Amino acid sequence: MANITAPAPEGIRDPKTDHLLSPENAVLAIIDFQPLQVSSVKSRDQKQMVSNVEKLTKIAHLFNIPVVVSTVRVSSGQKSTIDEIMNVLGEDHEQIDRTGINAWENPNFKAAIEATGRKKLLIAGLWTEACVTFPTLDALQEGYEVYPVTDAMGGTSVEAHDAALQRMESAGAELTTWVQVACELQRDWAREDTAGEFAKILFDK
Repeated sequence: MANITAPAPEGIRDPKTDHLLSPENAVLAIIDFQPLQVSSVKSRDQKQMVSNVEKLTKIAHLFNIPVVVSTVRVSSGQKSTIDEIMNVLGEDHEQIDRTGINAWENPNFKAAIEATGRKKLLIAGLWTEACVTFPTLDALQEGYEVYPVTDAMGGTSVEAHDAALQRMESAGAELTTWVQVACELQRDWAREDTAGEFAKILFDK
């Protein structure tokens, strides 16, 4: 039986106003992916979580999505963002350090998000129940569409992680995963400028 090739789409939706995530309407926040926080996660396998956030970062980099990175208390001696993330972004990528648990209350973090002009906010971070939940709730209140990337975060327990996801979803957040984000951005295998690298990230073990 012969394969039937679907006709090319008549037009591409405006990527800036698309209701789905697109490379032109999304921004990624990575919050507190630091060694101490990673080692304290009990809700999922730490190695798999780090792999997931690394792949999410690679996807954002591939599609030229702005990435805002924030740390907590590096100025007081905590280690900075893990190498798996910074090796993708480059060591000169800005990291916004703060003392507050809620990154949204840090003016530099909030200004960095606002400066992108994008209203679809992807969030990966540690812990789910604190440093992901609080900025998610605040950003929702200010009119952002927030997408917590559930497999690129973790909590101090399964219960804490799950309760945080329920709270964010009840407030209007749209839960997603790194693979769903990747496919939503690629959208079409005929997008040849990214398809090859996209496939490598997607299927790399």
